Amino acid sequence: MAWKDGFIAVDWGTTNRRAYLINSDGLCADEFEDGQGILSIPAGGFGNAVAEIRRRLGDKPLLLAGMVGSNRGWVDAPYVPAPAGLDDLARALVWPEQGPTALVPGVSFLCDGDADVMRGEELQLLGALAAGLVSPDALVCHPGTHNKWVVLREGRIIRFRTVMTGELFNVLREHSILADLIGGTVEAGRAFAVGVRRGLSGDCLTSELFKIRARILLGEAEASDAPSYASGLLIGTDVRAGLGESDEQHIVVMGRPELTKLYSKAIQIAGRTPHEVDGEQAFLAGAKGIAELIE
Repeated sequence: MAWKDGFIAVDWGTTNRRAYLINSDGLCADEFEDGQGILSIPAGGFGNAVAEIRRRLGDKPLLLAGMVGSNRGWVDAPYVPAPAGLDDLARALVWPEQGPTALVPGVSFLCDGDADVMRGEELQLLGALAAGLVSPDALVCHPGTHNKWVVLREGRIIRFRTVMTGELFNVLREHSILADLIGGTVEAGRAFAVGVRRGLSGDCLTSELFKIRARILLGEAEASDAPSYASGLLIGTDVRAGLGESDEQHIVVMGRPELTKLYSKAIQIAGRTPHEVDGEQAFLAGAKGIAELIE
């Protein structure tokens, strides 16, 4: 099987996986998404899970990215230290079985006691660079369960910071005193903007979170606004920290559109200019870039 004749790219996360059949022209010819994330695969079951992907999309070379290459996935693909570019990822591919099946490594950052890791986002970031969707020198916000603020210089990931904003919001929704108030839909409207401005102000986040309930109990806020306000408060706090060490005026916001629009709104309120990049498009560009380097 030759990569130039087409291959399958898989973004394999903790709870979901997305697989794309890329044809010889570099176009997506077929795809599927399901809930078979790494936590759904039983011990010793990754070989069968990979075979199932090929049954669904064809007997092609397979490029796997994301948490499938973590120490909780199929085979641990060690992190490539920053600074890192697409060529560094290609040289560090891990081949877990005989035949053309490759795992993309993540990227690590370690400096003066700061430590951070990413796994999956690196292919989107460097793919967007390869496709000309992002400048070689940029500040990128990559929202998700664990939001990333990434500095790119000369087409390489130089440093980054992870913020557990999405995970914290989910924990508050399910296990906190606010759970009965913030389970609804988040909209990028007035309540969200008010929350963003509060987060940008720099007040104590844990205190501001408790005030959500108190303001509703005392008639100072509407319960229906709570989900959007809480999201805005968390994202505003995130954006304040992410922009605080940079004078970049144009900020790339990359990922799923429903998340990038919220962060873009917050970045606008903070006085910067966001530029949204679709994470799926960036992932496919990164996968094609790696496949070309394998050749």
